Amino acid sequence: MSANPNVTGERTTFVAGTRSVYGYLARPSTGAVSAAIIIVHEWWGLNRHIEEIAERYAAEGFLAAAPDLYHGKSTKDAAEAGKLMSSLDQRAALEDLNVVSNELRATSGIEAVGITGFCMGGTFALLLPCHTRLEASVPYYGDVPEDTSILANLSCPVLFIGGEKDEWINVAKMKRLEAALAEHKKPGEVRIYKDAPHAFFNDTRVEVYRETDARDAWQRTIDFFNKHLRRGQAAAV
Repeated sequence: MSANPNVTGERTTFVAGTRSVYGYLARPSTGAVSAAIIIVHEWWGLNRHIEEIAERYAAEGFLAAAPDLYHGKSTKDAAEAGKLMSSLDQRAALEDLNVVSNELRATSGIEAVGITGFCMGGTFALLLPCHTRLEASVPYYGDVPEDTSILANLSCPVLFIGGEKDEWINVAKMKRLEAALAEHKKPGEVRIYKDAPHAFFNDTRVEVYRETDARDAWQRTIDFFNKHLRRGQAAAV
């Protein structure tokens, strides 16, 4: 449950047809909501950090859903996180995310759905709009497919957030994405933060967190979602 009195947060199950996905749902405590955002977790799994990010989006006036792609598993150990990520079936994960997208889109008042994610979640935030209709995507340091032809299927504008000193999602990969967006004439921007490492947005990891860059990335993300999800409506919270 959220500590913010302006936000309601709860564990829930998203359902579409015979498929169900556990997760966390946050919403503003009052007022109409017209846009929803899916937040995809890092390789650690769905933890309190990701739930708090969902609550931050709710405080900005969005319906925010954080699905659990590991179906109940999470860890603080990097080796175990690597095993969880490598054992995740990409197609099944995309199907789970599609369940969440469909339920959000079917929610009364919701007119647009966007997606964001971090690390592993950033990878899925880039992939899902290649497989289903979304209105905006903001991947944070997610992987870029080697075969960028899939990006010809992008259904929405993209704001990609990355760090110059990221050894995993390096500048070469981000430049590949930038070139692919241009090649396929897809609206998008790749924002690279100077000297920032991988996971620089995660304020629970003091060894990588970069407060100034994280704040700037957050504001750019909110502005991007307001522009593409609220369709000119006032961003009232």
